[in-house]
Amino acid sequence: MSYVKTAMLMAAMTALFMGLGYLLGGAGGAMIALVIAAAMNVYTWWNSDRMILRMHNAQPLEPGDRMGIYALTADLARNAGLPEPKVYLIDTPQPNAFATGRNPDNAAVAVTTGLMRSLNREELAGVIAHELAHIRNRDTAIMTVTATFAGAISMLANFALFFGGSRERLGLVGTLLMMILAPLAAALVQMAISRTREYAADKAGAEICGHPMWLASALEKIASGAARIDNHAAERNPATAHMFIINPLHAHKHDSLFATHPATENRIAALRSMDAPSRPARPVQEKPLSQSRIPRTGKSSRRGPWT
Repeated sequence: MSYVKTAMLMAAMTALFMGLGYLLGGAGGAMIALVIAAAMNVYTWWNSDRMILRMHNAQPLEPGDRMGIYALTADLARNAGLPEPKVYLIDTPQPNAFATGRNPDNAAVAVTTGLMRSLNREELAGVIAHELAHIRNRDTAIMTVTATFAGAISMLANFALFFGGSRERLGLVGTLLMMILAPLAAALVQMAISRTREYAADKAGAEICGHPMWLASALEKIASGAARIDNHAAERNPATAHMFIINPLHAHKHDSLFATHPATENRIAALRSMDAPSRPARPVQEKPLSQSRIPRTGKSSRRGPWT
């Protein structure tokens, strides 16, 4: 159902963009708008991972890193049936993480130093599994396309006063309203897609790591940290906020129209409902475990960082 909803929202975004092009330049304007959108999306889709990692000054981690993040990610990627993604570390005290890349073969997972300090190993596994779910579901590509569409719609709306066709069709007042409402509508659709994909990634991430409560506990800690600790790179680049597991700019209390993420309380409740049929709730350990209990699949004998 989440994919159907996402497809419908993407269709609405495309229709909005072409409609705006038609109002600006008639049928020819609609076609020009479509060509421009396609060119922008191809460029952004191809370069999104490098652009976003550079914005946040993410530094690559190599196999055998002392924190064991690379090996943990590789173990979970095998559980998810994915190629091993590249792994990056972002030097910021805010606990957070995101995934990027145009497809599973060209993907990256980035975690912050604040996340490493705030979570135990089980919770960290839950977060990385969530990001791998985004990669497996190709959400990284979907969100890149929607963000590009939203930016292009805002750009076209700002051009409205310079095109005679829009003033003839709508009048001055109508043109001004279009300049305001079109970007707003695009932003609302983008945010709705983001919230839908977050719920889907929570569910798939819990299945990848095998323990919904690992991710539930992590979300609670990350939301608390994100509300108190600034992420300066995210503040400079707010268009990337929807990519993080928790909004790095501010915490939302409700699934409002203007929220890029679902309410954390709702996400935790959904994860608890996944966990309830299989095992009773248990307190999450605050200290790192001496051994990993991340489930493995396949015949590989390679051992993880905590076994």
